[in-house]
Amino acid sequence: MPIHAVTYAYPDRPAELDAVRAEHRAFLRDLHTNGSLLASGPLPATETAGPGALIVVDAPSAASVEEILDQDPFARAGLITERTVRPWSPVIGDWADRA
Repeated sequence: MPIHAVTYAYPDRPAELDAVRAEHRAFLRDLHTNGSLLASGPLPATETAGPGALIVVDAPSAASVEEILDQDPFARAGLITERTVRPWSPVIGDWADRA
């Protein structure tokens, strides 16, 4: 299936994020177990961007990625201020043969 790179941007509400983080990570672990999540991890805040995450998903389309990630506990709690979903075609590395 096609690979998609997803970015999340989070609000500056660390206590709310911390309260939902365990459920969010359990959701992502389930996606990894079923094979649709290839990798995920936080993007720390910088001088020009707030905190966020990078999520790499194997799914048939961007629309299907959005449907899947709409169920993320962070999304359901209103803790994602911006989400981008883009097809990604790795040419070098372990996922290159999947694209």
